[in-house]
Amino acid sequence: MNAPSQELLQITRRHFFRDCRIGLGAMALGSLLWNDRRLALAATPNSATDPLAPRPTHLPPRAKSVIFLFMAGGPSQLELFDPKPKLQELAGQVIPESFVANQRFAFLKKDAKLLATKRRFSQHGQSGQVVSECLPHLASISDHITVIRSMATDVFNHGPAKFFMNTGYERFGRPSMGAWITYGIGSEGRDLPGFVVLQSGPRGPRGGAPNWGSGFLPTTFQGVPFRNQGAPVLNLANPKGIDTTGQSQFIDAVNDLNRLRLRDVGDPEIATRIAAYEMAYRMQSSAPELMVISGESKETLALYGAEPGKRSFANNCLLARRLVERGVRFVQLYHTDWDHHGNKGTELGVSLDNICREVDQPSAALVLDLQRRGLLDQTLVVWGGEFGRTPQGEPREMLGRDHHIEAFTMWIAGGGVKPGQSIGKTDELGYYPIEDRIHVHDMQATILHLLGLDHLKLTFRFQGRDFRLTDVGGAVVAKLLS
Repeated sequence: MNAPSQELLQITRRHFFRDCRIGLGAMALGSLLWNDRRLALAATPNSATDPLAPRPTHLPPRAKSVIFLFMAGGPSQLELFDPKPKLQELAGQVIPESFVANQRFAFLKKDAKLLATKRRFSQHGQSGQVVSECLPHLASISDHITVIRSMATDVFNHGPAKFFMNTGYERFGRPSMGAWITYGIGSEGRDLPGFVVLQSGPRGPRGGAPNWGSGFLPTTFQGVPFRNQGAPVLNLANPKGIDTTGQSQFIDAVNDLNRLRLRDVGDPEIATRIAAYEMAYRMQSSAPELMVISGESKETLALYGAEPGKRSFANNCLLARRLVERGVRFVQLYHTDWDHHGNKGTELGVSLDNICREVDQPSAALVLDLQRRGLLDQTLVVWGGEFGRTPQGEPREMLGRDHHIEAFTMWIAGGGVKPGQSIGKTDELGYYPIEDRIHVHDMQATILHLLGLDHLKLTFRFQGRDFRLTDVGGAVVAKLLS
């Protein structure tokens, strides 16, 4: 029998034989550890580093955190941000062949007819931002935001397009933006995850968890979904019969053993496991406290339209502000369903009105609240979906549009962004960008840049090559920067 290291013996004595109540199970574990010579290591205890500890940036950061308001399904830019008089004039006519040659659609045929919008648009603020009647609260803060009307993506089906926006690649398995960011610069929130996901709407986003996954990065960087009803994180509370003292002793023992193993094999997943135990222990108090929005002032709750105890986008926007206040690096809110094909419940009439009403006030409130608390300059707020909607109508039971990847609209505010701008233009039908086309990879590169990260240098070697969020493309959009 090989002799155990002195360090292993100390751990065994300290954790497993100090309390007779631990009994035979602990004695058996001590015997197994005695025989595992690979755990006899020379490094000192507790030397494993925190994977989420803040790290230096490549360049001076403009922002410290990101709140990404993800409108899952693809908001119609033609009803919300991009009015087209020519489209109104040609409504009912078949779109010219020159626009749709070599194009692919999710459902439309190439002879689909052009569809006018029934929404009215007007200019707002000193910047003269053009916003539709569907978003009156957003229109009221138009001087604080920058609207990008020339976004473009590569993928026209929901799940792959969401992966593309979030991970830079249309198939699942790549790290999400939040994972890349926390991998690159860590997080300033010691008692909460670096990357938190909040969801609202009738269902979750298509594609599910890979949208906020860590891919081939260590799993400590993946997004952690928080629930806004009941326990914020499943299985966070202690089971019956386990008190704080017993739990603390167990965590200390397991973490000491994991640190020994980490120094032996260097597997980053072991560091993830250590950090997860410690984070979960701290979150037992920090997460429930975070979720109690009833302590916010009546004025703040009214600003967002938030109602304590309710599952809503408004509550999630307020929680997002509370998260970045506590140092969380990346907060992503998913709200469904923006997939306005024209079926009942997804048409461009009452259904669009309803979903705009759900997100308009809270989105504007978030920007205003961050500003008044001195947080907007260091918090980047991004609003948008995976793609836009076609100028052609989709012939279903009600008024709707198909998926459109060539041109759609997003807006961005805060952390290093020049406010009150309108960037990019589309052609007279709203089909293609004709000025300042901004690809998804460009947006990703710009978000990283604002956080002090060079998208060309933020890489991870996997399967023999270096991967990055922006794949093999992307360029920082200089016009967005203040």
